[in-house]
Amino acid sequence: MEKIGKYRWTICSLLFIATTINYLDRNVISYLKPYLAEAFGWTPTQEVNDYANIELAFKFAYAFGMFFAGGFVDKFGTKLGYAIATGLWSVAAVAHAFCTGTLGFIVARIFLGVTEAGNFPAAIKAVAEWFPQKERALAAGFFNSGTNIGAIIVPLSVPLIAETWGWQWAFILTGVIGFGWLILWFIYYEVPEKQKRLSKAEYDYIQSDKAEPVSQESVPWSKLLTYRQTWAFAIGKFLTDPVWWFYLFWLPDFLMKEYGLSKTEVAWPSALVYIIGSIGSIAGGWLPLSLINKKWPAFKARKTSMLIYAFAVLPVLFSQYLGAINMWLAVLVIGIAASAHQAWSANIFTTVSDMFPKKATGSVTGIGGMFGGLGGILLTWLVQKNMFVYYTEIGQIQTGYFIMFCICGGAYLLAWLIMHFLVPTMKKVDL
Repeated sequence: MEKIGKYRWTICSLLFIATTINYLDRNVISYLKPYLAEAFGWTPTQEVNDYANIELAFKFAYAFGMFFAGGFVDKFGTKLGYAIATGLWSVAAVAHAFCTGTLGFIVARIFLGVTEAGNFPAAIKAVAEWFPQKERALAAGFFNSGTNIGAIIVPLSVPLIAETWGWQWAFILTGVIGFGWLILWFIYYEVPEKQKRLSKAEYDYIQSDKAEPVSQESVPWSKLLTYRQTWAFAIGKFLTDPVWWFYLFWLPDFLMKEYGLSKTEVAWPSALVYIIGSIGSIAGGWLPLSLINKKWPAFKARKTSMLIYAFAVLPVLFSQYLGAINMWLAVLVIGIAASAHQAWSANIFTTVSDMFPKKATGSVTGIGGMFGGLGGILLTWLVQKNMFVYYTEIGQIQTGYFIMFCICGGAYLLAWLIMHFLVPTMKKVDL
């Protein structure tokens, strides 16, 4: 018997690198916030308000971009669609270096948000093309761990770059990395049916589920939105994506204001949160795979795993209480919550390929991403922009963060319950 190869994991490694770059470019600004405040003369209230406006611009653009990204990738295919998105968001990332004020950053973040929207629809479509169903959560968990690696690299490098060469170079040096990835992508990526480096044994293994023809036909949103499966994924993303965005954009601010850390001292506590988070991303895909190998139905393995991860988030409610004892205890429980989110994320992404044929995975992922972006916008507008400004003005920002951690702790259980009600067995849609 011919040995099954591992070329599919080469493809997954490319997805991992792209996702790392995606989060590297989007997260840089979080650690340059105090530098921008100094450069533009923001008062403490302006710092919170203007930064929230810049964050809102990115989220609006990301949600808007998701409206088109999934269908774009389904229509033009994974190879070309992913390449265009990565090239454009790399240009947008470098463009931040030439901004001279809040308005300029808002424009740059809009460009970045629209183009970065292509990453996850393309990556999930690639996973559906290159992996059998039982391995998809593991593959999604692996490439999704790039979100953590990107978030780890930023605090360890960006403040150092800013201190040494200025904040502009932090945007330039991180932005150009995407162009190097494009070279690797065009060399190594092709759909399995056309990939000459792929052995027949591995191709047969990838196609061991019911075979689906490769199609660049896009399914209109008007049709996809008639299915409960679409709404289950979209609502799950709407409720839980904003939590990760909160960690991504506000964790450095929380650590500096809660514990008085400097711009450079915040690096290692922030990095540790995402190091812990990367463990959850990989383990999150391993657990359902293990259950499926024990002959559990795929939907039961997926939903059981997601329920476990939803409960694992709850200790974040006590992060400030534990932080009053020792800052590193707060870092630990926030890291566990980030880890549980990544485990959840790997599985909720995989529900798309569980419930939809390959030709619709990009579009459905785009719908979910748009709803996740809308959830992030709502949370920023109602809670962070208004509540954080209020508590900053009265000198009680810790109370604002406590409310946010309560929201973070409960979001996943609510999402799981709604998804369970809408799709009890995650039945696959017949398009």
